[in-house]
Amino acid sequence: MRVLLVEDSPILGQTLHDHLERHGHACDLARDGEQALAHLRDPRYDAVVLDLMLPKLDGLDVLRWLRARGDAVPVLVLSARDQIRDRVEALDAGADDYLVKPFALDELLARLRALLRRPAHALPALLQHDGLTLDPRLRQARYREQSLPLSPKEYALLEALLRARGQVLSRTQLFERLYDHGSEASDKVIEVIMSTLRGKLARVGIGNLIQTRRGFGYFIP
Repeated sequence: MRVLLVEDSPILGQTLHDHLERHGHACDLARDGEQALAHLRDPRYDAVVLDLMLPKLDGLDVLRWLRARGDAVPVLVLSARDQIRDRVEALDAGADDYLVKPFALDELLARLRALLRRPAHALPALLQHDGLTLDPRLRQARYREQSLPLSPKEYALLEALLRARGQVLSRTQLFERLYDHGSEASDKVIEVIMSTLRGKLARVGIGNLIQTRRGFGYFIP
């Protein structure tokens, strides 16, 4: 496989580079975040090994840039940050795995092999409809060139309707997709979320995207 290694430590970077090469992998080495972006503009890699604390551009920013452009290349994060919140932040930003320094070189190789065994379509496809784009991996919505600042529930509601495009979903069906079984909320909360969602869509120029079939539910034609 062809790997991009992003590591600013000269000793560790060269050690990892040589280890990957010895095991038959082609490996490019970037020393900072800007070099990483330069390499990643040409999508020729099978995997990326990414340090977080980088000069010029933080590793998380590199990761977010990569996912924002729709690149599904597997990313293994290497970091000395060992707190749960650090792992959560990296995984939410689009990392596929997280390995804390120090680590065993053989474990790194094993984790890379595991990532490459995953389906090539691990990054969910974008949902698109008439200028509206939803990215299920990043949970972001855009209309043409405008960002849609949706709440988690508004996003989930819009995604559910787009995935079922052409089908009418009842208030109860939507509630079951947005809330767990232990929720104390009423399914009438869907009407509130629908109202705020429609308001945000209208503000960016999306008029009657979500239709109501009175007595049955909601749908996107």
